[in-house]
Amino acid sequence: MAVPPGRTAGPSKAARLVGNTGPQPTATRSAQPARLPAARAPRKAKRVLVAAPTPSPMPQGPGAGTDSWLDFARRRLAGDYSVDDFGFDPEFTDRVLLAMLRPLYTSWFRVETTGLENVPAESGALVVANHSGTIALDAAMTQVALHDEHPAHRHLRMLGANLVFQTPVVADIARKAGHTLACHPDAERLLSAGELVGVWPEGFKGVGKPFSQRYKLQRFGRGGFVAAALRTRTPIIPTAIVGAEETYPMLGNASLLARILGLPYFPITPTWPWLGPLGLVPLPSKWLIHFGEPIPTDSYPEGAADDPMVVFNLTDQVREQIQQSIYRLLVKRPSAFG
Repeated sequence: MAVPPGRTAGPSKAARLVGNTGPQPTATRSAQPARLPAARAPRKAKRVLVAAPTPSPMPQGPGAGTDSWLDFARRRLAGDYSVDDFGFDPEFTDRVLLAMLRPLYTSWFRVETTGLENVPAESGALVVANHSGTIALDAAMTQVALHDEHPAHRHLRMLGANLVFQTPVVADIARKAGHTLACHPDAERLLSAGELVGVWPEGFKGVGKPFSQRYKLQRFGRGGFVAAALRTRTPIIPTAIVGAEETYPMLGNASLLARILGLPYFPITPTWPWLGPLGLVPLPSKWLIHFGEPIPTDSYPEGAADDPMVVFNLTDQVREQIQQSIYRLLVKRPSAFG
Protein backbone atom coordinates (compact mmCIF):
# COMPACT_ATOMS: atom_id res chain seq x y z
CA MET A 1 0.00 0.00 0.00
CA ALA A 2 1.40 3.36 -0.92
CA VAL A 3 2.36 5.67 1.88
CA PRO A 4 1.54 9.33 1.52
CA PRO A 5 4.53 11.63 1.38
CA GLY A 6 5.77 12.87 4.78
CA ARG A 7 4.45 9.87 6.82
CA THR A 8 6.25 6.84 8.17
CA ALA A 9 4.84 3.40 7.68
CA GLY A 10 3.58 2.01 11.01
CA PRO A 11 2.78 -1.59 11.99
CA SER A 12 -0.06 -3.30 10.24
CA LYS A 13 -3.32 -4.08 12.06
CA ALA A 14 -2.42 -7.77 12.20
CA ALA A 15 0.98 -6.98 13.70
CA ARG A 16 -0.62 -4.84 16.41
CA LEU A 17 -3.00 -7.64 17.35
CA VAL A 18 -0.20 -10.15 17.92
CA GLY A 19 1.99 -7.61 19.69
CA ASN A 20 4.72 -7.49 17.06
CA THR A 21 4.72 -3.80 16.42
CA GLY A 22 8.11 -3.63 14.84
CA PRO A 23 10.04 -0.39 14.90
CA GLN A 24 8.32 2.27 16.98
CA PRO A 25 7.77 5.76 15.67
CA THR A 26 9.21 8.76 17.38
CA ALA A 27 7.20 9.68 20.57
CA THR A 28 4.66 12.35 20.05
CA ARG A 29 2.55 14.50 22.42
CA SER A 30 -0.40 12.14 22.11
CA ALA A 31 1.56 9.36 23.81
CA GLN A 32 2.13 11.28 27.07
CA PRO A 33 -1.46 11.47 28.41
CA ALA A 34 -1.71 7.69 28.16
CA ARG A 35 0.83 7.32 30.97
CA LEU A 36 -0.50 10.07 33.27
CA PRO A 37 -3.85 8.53 34.31
CA ALA A 38 -2.16 5.26 35.23
CA ALA A 39 0.27 7.08 37.52
CA ARG A 40 -2.43 9.25 39.17
CA ALA A 41 -5.10 6.59 39.67
CA PRO A 42 -3.80 5.18 42.99
CA ARG A 43 -3.47 8.66 44.51
CA LYS A 44 -7.00 9.59 43.41
CA ALA A 45 -8.50 6.45 44.95
CA LYS A 46 -6.68 7.13 48.19
CA ARG A 47 -8.04 10.65 48.41
CA VAL A 48 -11.60 9.41 47.94
CA LEU A 49 -11.24 7.07 50.91
CA VAL A 50 -9.84 9.73 53.19
CA ALA A 51 -12.43 12.31 52.20
CA ALA A 52 -15.39 9.93 52.54
CA PRO A 53 -18.55 11.41 54.07
CA THR A 54 -19.36 10.95 57.75
CA PRO A 55 -20.36 7.29 58.28
CA SER A 56 -23.84 6.34 59.37
CA PRO A 57 -24.40 5.51 63.07
CA MET A 58 -22.83 2.27 64.14
CA PRO A 59 -25.24 -0.64 64.57
CA GLN A 60 -25.99 -1.58 68.17
CA GLY A 61 -25.75 -4.96 69.81
CA PRO A 62 -23.40 -7.90 69.54
CA GLY A 63 -23.76 -8.08 65.75
CA ALA A 64 -21.96 -4.80 65.10
CA GLY A 65 -19.21 -5.31 62.53
CA THR A 66 -15.52 -4.54 62.80
CA ASP A 67 -15.82 -1.68 60.32
CA SER A 68 -18.46 -0.03 62.52
CA TRP A 69 -16.20 -0.18 65.57
CA LEU A 70 -13.34 1.28 63.55
CA ASP A 71 -15.60 4.11 62.41
CA PHE A 72 -16.66 4.66 66.00
CA ALA A 73 -13.05 4.80 67.22
CA ARG A 74 -12.03 7.11 64.36
CA ARG A 75 -14.82 9.56 65.14
CA ARG A 76 -14.04 9.52 68.86
CA LEU A 77 -10.37 10.28 68.23
CA ALA A 78 -11.36 13.08 65.87
CA GLY A 79 -13.76 14.55 68.46
CA ASP A 80 -16.74 13.99 66.19
CA TYR A 81 -19.35 13.51 68.92
CA SER A 82 -21.56 15.68 71.11
CA VAL A 83 -22.53 15.91 74.80
CA ASP A 84 -25.21 17.91 76.58
CA ASP A 85 -24.80 20.45 79.38
CA PHE A 86 -24.49 17.65 81.95
CA GLY A 87 -21.76 15.84 80.01
CA PHE A 88 -24.10 13.12 78.76
CA ASP A 89 -22.57 11.23 75.83
CA PRO A 90 -25.37 9.02 74.40
CA GLU A 91 -23.19 7.32 71.79
CA PHE A 92 -20.52 6.31 74.32
CA THR A 93 -23.24 5.13 76.70
CA ASP A 94 -24.93 2.96 74.08
CA ARG A 95 -21.82 1.53 72.45
CA VAL A 96 -19.54 1.05 75.45
CA LEU A 97 -21.15 1.32 78.89
CA LEU A 98 -24.40 -0.50 78.19
CA ALA A 99 -22.58 -3.05 76.04
CA MET A 100 -20.45 -3.95 79.08
CA LEU A 101 -23.51 -4.32 81.31
CA ARG A 102 -25.66 -6.40 78.94
CA PRO A 103 -23.97 -9.76 79.65
CA LEU A 104 -24.76 -9.30 83.35
CA TYR A 105 -28.34 -8.32 82.55
CA THR A 106 -29.15 -11.10 80.09
CA SER A 107 -26.95 -14.05 81.07
CA TRP A 108 -25.70 -13.63 84.63
CA PHE A 109 -28.68 -12.15 86.48
CA ARG A 110 -31.28 -13.20 83.85
CA VAL A 111 -33.32 -10.09 84.59
CA GLU A 112 -37.07 -10.20 83.99
CA THR A 113 -38.70 -6.79 83.62
CA THR A 114 -42.42 -6.03 83.94
CA GLY A 115 -44.56 -2.88 83.98
CA LEU A 116 -42.71 -1.05 81.22
CA GLU A 117 -46.07 0.20 79.94
CA ASN A 118 -46.13 2.43 83.04
CA VAL A 119 -43.05 4.33 81.86
CA PRO A 120 -43.88 7.18 79.44
CA ALA A 121 -42.31 7.04 75.99
CA GLU A 122 -41.41 10.73 75.71
CA SER A 123 -42.39 12.92 78.65
CA GLY A 124 -40.51 13.34 81.89
CA ALA A 125 -40.99 11.01 84.84
CA LEU A 126 -39.25 10.17 88.11
CA VAL A 127 -38.31 6.51 88.64
CA VAL A 128 -37.99 5.80 92.38
CA ALA A 129 -36.56 2.40 93.38
CA ASN A 130 -35.27 0.45 96.36
CA HIS A 131 -31.50 0.27 96.82
CA SER A 132 -29.42 -2.73 97.94
CA GLY A 133 -26.61 -5.12 97.14
CA THR A 134 -23.41 -3.56 98.62
CA ILE A 135 -22.44 -2.33 95.13
CA ALA A 136 -25.05 -0.34 93.21
CA LEU A 137 -25.62 -2.86 90.42
CA ASP A 138 -29.38 -2.42 90.84
CA ALA A 139 -29.14 1.09 89.40
CA ALA A 140 -27.08 -0.15 86.44
CA MET A 141 -29.50 -2.99 85.67
CA THR A 142 -32.45 -0.58 85.80
CA GLN A 143 -30.67 1.60 83.27
CA VAL A 144 -30.20 -1.36 80.90
CA ALA A 145 -33.83 -2.44 81.35
CA LEU A 146 -35.23 0.94 80.33
CA HIS A 147 -32.91 1.33 77.36
CA ASP A 148 -33.11 -2.21 75.95
CA GLU A 149 -36.59 -3.38 76.96
CA HIS A 150 -38.67 -0.20 76.70
CA PRO A 151 -40.13 0.38 73.19
CA ALA A 152 -38.79 3.96 73.22
CA HIS A 153 -35.30 2.84 74.39
CA ARG A 154 -35.19 5.50 77.06
CA HIS A 155 -32.06 6.68 78.79
CA LEU A 156 -32.26 6.83 82.58
CA ARG A 157 -30.60 9.95 84.03
CA MET A 158 -29.73 8.94 87.58
CA LEU A 159 -29.15 11.19 90.58
CA GLY A 160 -26.02 10.16 92.47
CA ALA A 161 -24.42 10.88 95.82
CA ASN A 162 -21.47 13.24 96.31
CA LEU A 163 -19.10 10.28 96.67
CA VAL A 164 -19.83 9.16 93.10
CA PHE A 165 -18.74 12.49 91.63
CA GLN A 166 -15.73 12.81 93.93
CA THR A 167 -14.21 9.48 92.92
CA PRO A 168 -11.67 9.58 90.05
CA VAL A 169 -12.66 7.69 86.88
CA VAL A 170 -16.07 6.85 88.35
CA ALA A 171 -17.08 10.52 88.19
CA ASP A 172 -16.14 10.80 84.51
CA ILE A 173 -18.01 7.62 83.61
CA ALA A 174 -21.09 8.76 85.54
CA ARG A 175 -21.13 12.10 83.71
CA LYS A 176 -20.76 10.44 80.31
CA ALA A 177 -23.65 8.11 81.18
CA GLY A 178 -25.89 11.13 81.79
CA HIS A 179 -26.00 11.06 85.58
CA THR A 180 -25.72 14.07 87.86
CA LEU A 181 -25.59 15.11 91.49
CA ALA A 182 -28.68 14.45 93.59
CA CYS A 183 -29.77 18.06 94.06
CA HIS A 184 -33.00 19.94 93.43
CA PRO A 185 -31.84 22.19 90.58
CA ASP A 186 -30.40 19.37 88.47
CA ALA A 187 -33.36 17.05 89.11
CA GLU A 188 -35.92 19.71 88.21
CA ARG A 189 -34.02 20.80 85.12
CA LEU A 190 -33.90 17.24 83.76
CA LEU A 191 -37.55 16.54 84.55
CA SER A 192 -38.66 19.80 82.95
CA ALA A 193 -36.74 18.84 79.81
CA GLY A 194 -38.75 15.60 79.51
CA GLU A 195 -35.98 13.28 80.73
CA LEU A 196 -36.47 10.04 82.62
CA VAL A 197 -34.80 10.57 86.01
CA GLY A 198 -33.88 7.82 88.45
CA VAL A 199 -33.44 8.16 92.20
CA TRP A 200 -32.69 5.67 95.01
CA PRO A 201 -33.84 7.49 98.19
CA GLU A 202 -32.40 4.92 100.63
CA GLY A 203 -28.90 5.93 99.56
CA PHE A 204 -26.02 4.26 101.38
CA LYS A 205 -28.38 3.14 104.15
CA GLY A 206 -30.01 0.80 101.64
CA VAL A 207 -27.09 -0.36 99.51
CA GLY A 208 -24.93 -0.93 102.62
CA LYS A 209 -27.43 -2.63 104.92
CA PRO A 210 -26.64 -6.11 106.31
CA PHE A 211 -28.01 -9.22 104.65
CA SER A 212 -30.19 -9.91 107.70
CA GLN A 213 -32.29 -6.84 106.75
CA ARG A 214 -32.67 -7.77 103.09
CA TYR A 215 -35.74 -6.47 101.26
CA LYS A 216 -36.72 -4.23 104.18
CA LEU A 217 -36.78 -0.64 102.98
CA GLN A 218 -34.81 1.95 104.92
CA ARG A 219 -35.93 5.50 105.53
CA PHE A 220 -36.45 7.60 102.38
CA GLY A 221 -34.71 10.72 103.61
CA ARG A 222 -36.51 14.05 103.54
CA GLY A 223 -38.50 13.45 100.38
CA GLY A 224 -36.51 15.81 98.17
CA PHE A 225 -37.35 13.68 95.12
CA VAL A 226 -41.05 14.19 95.79
CA ALA A 227 -40.63 17.96 95.92
CA ALA A 228 -38.84 17.91 92.55
CA ALA A 229 -41.68 15.90 91.00
CA LEU A 230 -44.29 18.24 92.46
CA ARG A 231 -42.56 21.36 91.14
CA THR A 232 -42.24 19.92 87.63
CA ARG A 233 -45.65 18.19 87.79
CA THR A 234 -44.17 14.92 86.54
CA PRO A 235 -45.38 11.43 87.58
CA ILE A 236 -43.54 9.25 90.08
CA ILE A 237 -43.01 5.61 89.09
CA PRO A 238 -42.48 3.32 92.12
CA THR A 239 -40.02 0.61 91.08
CA ALA A 240 -39.25 -2.63 92.91
CA ILE A 241 -36.04 -4.61 92.39
CA VAL A 242 -35.55 -8.15 93.67
CA GLY A 243 -32.26 -10.01 93.27
CA ALA A 244 -29.67 -7.39 94.15
CA GLU A 245 -29.63 -8.38 97.83
CA GLU A 246 -28.04 -11.76 97.02
CA THR A 247 -25.26 -10.52 94.70
CA TYR A 248 -22.92 -9.55 97.56
CA PRO A 249 -24.51 -10.73 100.85
CA MET A 250 -23.11 -8.28 103.40
CA LEU A 251 -22.30 -10.21 106.56
CA GLY A 252 -20.33 -7.49 108.32
CA ASN A 253 -18.93 -3.99 108.10
CA ALA A 254 -15.33 -3.04 108.88
CA SER A 255 -16.34 0.42 110.07
CA LEU A 256 -12.86 1.47 111.24
CA LEU A 257 -11.34 0.65 107.85
CA ALA A 258 -14.26 2.44 106.18
CA ARG A 259 -13.53 5.63 108.14
CA ILE A 260 -9.83 5.46 107.24
CA LEU A 261 -10.67 5.10 103.54
CA GLY A 262 -13.40 7.74 103.66
CA LEU A 263 -16.12 5.26 102.67
CA PRO A 264 -19.65 4.97 104.08
CA TYR A 265 -18.98 1.29 104.84
CA PHE A 266 -16.47 -1.47 104.09
CA PRO A 267 -18.40 -4.67 103.33
CA ILE A 268 -17.46 -8.16 104.44
CA THR A 269 -19.16 -10.82 102.31
CA PRO A 270 -18.71 -14.59 101.91
CA THR A 271 -16.16 -13.91 99.16
CA TRP A 272 -14.74 -10.44 99.94
CA PRO A 273 -12.00 -9.74 100.94
CA TRP A 274 -11.10 -13.40 101.39
CA LEU A 275 -10.81 -14.23 97.68
CA GLY A 276 -9.18 -10.97 96.63
CA PRO A 277 -10.26 -9.72 93.20
CA LEU A 278 -12.39 -12.85 92.69
CA GLY A 279 -14.48 -11.68 95.61
CA LEU A 280 -15.74 -8.82 93.45
CA VAL A 281 -17.56 -11.24 91.12
CA PRO A 282 -21.28 -11.01 92.02
CA LEU A 283 -23.25 -14.14 92.77
CA PRO A 284 -25.62 -15.09 89.90
CA SER A 285 -28.91 -14.36 91.64
CA LYS A 286 -32.21 -14.23 89.77
CA TRP A 287 -33.47 -10.67 89.26
CA LEU A 288 -36.97 -9.25 88.84
CA ILE A 289 -37.68 -5.57 88.16
CA HIS A 290 -41.19 -4.14 88.19
CA PHE A 291 -42.17 -0.58 87.24
CA GLY A 292 -45.34 0.21 89.14
CA GLU A 293 -48.35 2.31 88.24
CA PRO A 294 -47.41 6.02 88.07
CA ILE A 295 -48.41 8.34 90.87
CA PRO A 296 -49.53 11.64 89.26
CA THR A 297 -48.47 14.96 90.75
CA ASP A 298 -50.20 17.41 88.38
CA SER A 299 -53.38 17.40 90.47
CA TYR A 300 -51.67 18.99 93.50
CA PRO A 301 -52.09 22.77 93.96
CA GLU A 302 -49.32 25.26 93.31
CA GLY A 303 -46.87 25.43 96.18
CA ALA A 304 -47.50 21.86 97.29
CA ALA A 305 -43.77 21.15 97.07
CA ASP A 306 -43.23 23.62 99.94
CA ASP A 307 -45.79 21.94 102.21
CA PRO A 308 -43.94 19.46 104.49
CA MET A 309 -47.05 17.39 105.18
CA VAL A 310 -47.83 16.93 101.47
CA VAL A 311 -44.24 15.92 100.77
CA PHE A 312 -44.15 13.52 103.74
CA ASN A 313 -47.44 11.82 102.85
CA LEU A 314 -46.50 11.39 99.20
CA THR A 315 -43.07 10.06 100.17
CA ASP A 316 -44.67 7.52 102.48
CA GLN A 317 -47.10 6.48 99.72
CA VAL A 318 -44.25 5.84 97.28
CA ARG A 319 -42.28 3.88 99.87
CA GLU A 320 -45.26 1.70 100.76
CA GLN A 321 -46.02 0.87 97.13
CA ILE A 322 -42.42 -0.18 96.53
CA GLN A 323 -42.39 -2.35 99.65
CA GLN A 324 -45.61 -4.13 98.66
CA SER A 325 -44.26 -4.70 95.13
CA ILE A 326 -41.10 -6.26 96.61
CA TYR A 327 -43.19 -8.72 98.62
CA ARG A 328 -45.15 -9.72 95.51
CA LEU A 329 -41.95 -10.24 93.50
CA LEU A 330 -40.43 -12.38 96.26
CA VAL A 331 -43.47 -14.64 96.17
CA LYS A 332 -43.25 -14.83 92.36
CA ARG A 333 -39.54 -15.73 92.37
CA PRO A 334 -39.16 -19.46 93.12
CA SER A 335 -35.64 -19.17 94.58
CA ALA A 336 -32.84 -16.65 94.92
CA PHE A 337 -30.75 -18.37 92.24
CA GLY A 338 -33.45 -20.20 90.29
